[in-house]
Amino acid sequence: MRKIIMALLTLVSLTISAQVSLHTPKMTLVLNAENGKAPQYVYFGSRLSNSDLNRLQFPTGGRMDAYPAYGMNCMAEAALALRHADGNMSTELYTTGIDTQKDGNSETVTIHLKDPKYPITVDLHYRAYSDVDMIETWTDITNNEKSPVTLTTFASGMLPIRRGDVWATHLSGSWGNEARVTEEPLEPGQLIVKNKDGVRNAHTDHAEMMFSLDGKGRENEGDVIGAALCYSGNYRLKVETDDTEYHYLFAGINEDNSEYHLKKGETFTTPPLALTYSTEGLSGVSRNFHKWGRKYKLMHGDKERKILLNSWEGVYFDINQEGMDQMMADIASMGGELFVMDDGWFGDKYPRKTDNSSLGDWVVDTNKLPEGIEGLLRDAKKNGVKFGIWIEPEMSNTVSELYEKHPDWIIKPANRDAVLGRGGTQVVLDLSNPKVQDFVFSIVDNLLSKYPEIDYIKWDANMAIANHGSQYLKMQDQSHLYIEYHRGFEKVCQRVREKYPDVTIQACASGGGRANWGVLPYFDEFWVSDNTDALQRIYMQWGTSYFFPSIAMACHISAVPNHTVFRTTALKYRIDVAMSGRLGMEIQPKNMTDEEKALCRKAISEYKQIRPIVQFGDIYRLVSPYDHKGLASMMYVTERKDKAVFYWWKTETMQNQHLPRVKMAGLDPTRTYTIHELNRIDVRPLEFEGKSFSGSYLMNHGLEIPYNNDVEWNKKNEWSSRVLLLE
Repeated sequence: MRKIIMALLTLVSLTISAQVSLHTPKMTLVLNAENGKAPQYVYFGSRLSNSDLNRLQFPTGGRMDAYPAYGMNCMAEAALALRHADGNMSTELYTTGIDTQKDGNSETVTIHLKDPKYPITVDLHYRAYSDVDMIETWTDITNNEKSPVTLTTFASGMLPIRRGDVWATHLSGSWGNEARVTEEPLEPGQLIVKNKDGVRNAHTDHAEMMFSLDGKGRENEGDVIGAALCYSGNYRLKVETDDTEYHYLFAGINEDNSEYHLKKGETFTTPPLALTYSTEGLSGVSRNFHKWGRKYKLMHGDKERKILLNSWEGVYFDINQEGMDQMMADIASMGGELFVMDDGWFGDKYPRKTDNSSLGDWVVDTNKLPEGIEGLLRDAKKNGVKFGIWIEPEMSNTVSELYEKHPDWIIKPANRDAVLGRGGTQVVLDLSNPKVQDFVFSIVDNLLSKYPEIDYIKWDANMAIANHGSQYLKMQDQSHLYIEYHRGFEKVCQRVREKYPDVTIQACASGGGRANWGVLPYFDEFWVSDNTDALQRIYMQWGTSYFFPSIAMACHISAVPNHTVFRTTALKYRIDVAMSGRLGMEIQPKNMTDEEKALCRKAISEYKQIRPIVQFGDIYRLVSPYDHKGLASMMYVTERKDKAVFYWWKTETMQNQHLPRVKMAGLDPTRTYTIHELNRIDVRPLEFEGKSFSGSYLMNHGLEIPYNNDVEWNKKNEWSSRVLLLE
């Protein structure tokens, strides 16, 4: 009897030790990782109690392998596929052990996997945070065979999603139309979201998705899974729906033309896949991403961003000392804190007058700036603002001194001419080459070591990898180009941040091409889009907010007609849209009237009051512009729920129009909030100005917003918007 009891206890111990449970404040992930077997997903969702864990059902009707390998179940999709040194294309991965490591507010569980027939190992990592609702997963793939093996599929992770009425949300678009929300039900077959740009990865789609588990996504209710691949390069997110009870999400580096030859003893590490879950709808998943991002990913995610004027749309390439001084004085007079000089300031033999020359020649054009950077910094100090500068360090033009000296540094295939980009002369430097990495680092290093007063860098990237070929990589490793480019890019970013941790750096890449969680550990923000039209920005900023916090979203007031779509919108409307992100200006102030400057001065002053709420608050999206109800509305609420900022923008104007009354969200129902309108232009205050309402009333009933701004007859226009401060 004693032997039987001991045997049962041993069996129970083995069963318990095989269950891996990871918890965040509101989430639980459970896997079964029994030695000698493939690890299996058991549960992912709301946080479970200990009693629930003990009664947890093992899922049926699907394939629960946490990291399925190709070759022994060829009909199923695989997270890993490789060709062994002897040509065998089959792999099996069985658990050999589990490790747990705590680091501050996170705990990482590593499940060690091995092929029983070949010396291939995979470490499957899961990192859970105790203070934010996020779990990251990634793998280390190690080759201990005698010769290289070839990786042909190498996802960061797989997640099974129970079928039902599941809808996918992702962000599609193009240059000047980034981050448009796309929603679709998951149907049998495959949904693939991918990128093959090579340099940027967020113009045509994003490496992030949401999955609404109970019908089309709703903003503030419903069960939603969020997934984001933290990678700066080519990616593929694939949802496989077959005849089983589950959808299967695979996310990782895009393997197209990127097979990787893993040398003996080498380890390939996949980028992290961040996973979250919320019972509070799409906005709930967004809040999870924002909190995690600000605290653990985004550079300086806990510091307020400055209000700036960027010179690009104001003067384009027409840079000169006097003009920059004038723009600095103007932004200072309106309360701004930073001036950024954009493209057109450099080049000696080939001065940068248009976009067809000079990239790579990062010396001041003394014809434009006779007193150089020193003079600009002096003028910035005189005007009481900080100074920032534009660079595009990964690129060159064939019309440049750099290209004349180092034609071997550009990306191009052997025995072929390079494909040329912007201006008919632009080329991409090959960051797989350590010498190119040193050069790109030196651009930043030379500027910041010589001029430590530079406060801000706008880092641009205006070309894709248009032709496949590295003059540095060996011919047998040409398929490594896309991966090695981003390894080189990350090495440069790491060197920059190690030496210059305090400078603010914006990721601009033909607009929003680098809005991803792979670059943001090294960058403070990104340029949402080159399109600054206020109406279209509502749609783009709405989509961007699904995964990225407002503190990272550069949103600027620009001139009209807009330089992209040539639409003329009211200045207040442009201000109210820009104030929902990191506020800035993209305009020539000397072309503004005194009345326009006064309105911007007032807006900047009031933005400073709400800046902590906007940049660190919890987002609640209320009425989507994509629902075509004639308006869009959202709000930010402080963590303590003592203050909030409410935005209301009309998206179309019709006679006899009927708009829904907007119910607020995220407030404390028991508290009373006093309403104050910001950026007011009406001749009379709103009916509810200065009045107080309970949080319950505002969330259950809402306020009646007038459809139009009440202004003098000669100032009336079709644009109407409101920004309300609740205290």
